[in-house]
Amino acid sequence: MFQADLLKDERVLITGGGTGLGKSMGRRMLELGAELVICGRREAVLDETAAEFDADFPGRTAWHRCDIRDPDAIEAMLEAVWADRPLDTLINNAAGNFLARTETLSPRALDAVLGIVLHGSAYMTLACGKRWIAAGRAATVLSIVATYAWSGSAYVVPSAMAKAGVLAMTRSLAVEWGPKGIRLNAIAPGPFPTKGAWDRLVPNKEIEAAWLGRIPLGRVGEHRELADLAVYLISEGAGYVNGEVVTIDGGEWLKGAGTFSLMEALSDAEWQAMRGRKGG
Repeated sequence: MFQADLLKDERVLITGGGTGLGKSMGRRMLELGAELVICGRREAVLDETAAEFDADFPGRTAWHRCDIRDPDAIEAMLEAVWADRPLDTLINNAAGNFLARTETLSPRALDAVLGIVLHGSAYMTLACGKRWIAAGRAATVLSIVATYAWSGSAYVVPSAMAKAGVLAMTRSLAVEWGPKGIRLNAIAPGPFPTKGAWDRLVPNKEIEAAWLGRIPLGRVGEHRELADLAVYLISEGAGYVNGEVVTIDGGEWLKGAGTFSLMEALSDAEWQAMRGRKGG
């Protein structure tokens, strides 16, 4: 489905690109011809990932240590990136999240998530956008959000607040910047297990089994599936897609949103009994 040169000469920056879904998206984009820039806070991780990529795709990955919560650090990084060659795509992937009873959260804990997900994504988007607009350059921004950006979710309230803000930014700037040739879209993933994050959010096997039971397709997502969706949304083939959020969760959020989804627990006998109770 994807031609080997689909992203040839496209320069893509992925925040949080050294691990997890960011790393998976980066590898897929390299496979399809892109030049890659990854950034994050951990220098050793970035260096290791870039070396791994260079073994398969020599000379096409650059990395920068950058804390995206710091606007000055972003400006310094982008100055270095643009000195080589302008970006064509920004992928806002960096995130922070943890399970907590909301009343136990301190302001510092709240800010830890909002700083990375909301402020960091906004700082990156604005810093890239002003450069593209000044140069009259077409570009794309893709942000990784979550289905609870519009539904909300207990126990991850800071993340829900932040993701909702990123989605609002995406839709707002799609209108404002669309006439300037800049498209903005988002992906809302369901469960795609990643090392570290999955353990923090799924504390035991019972919760994992219950989570799988919420997904109509009965499985978690594969990284390649999300990476291919990301590739499509930044490619010319999606040139008329703007301001959209695409859900990739096996139907999980729709099942959870349905008032009577829990009725799947009824036995055949109980369903038969229900049939006899029809009426006004």
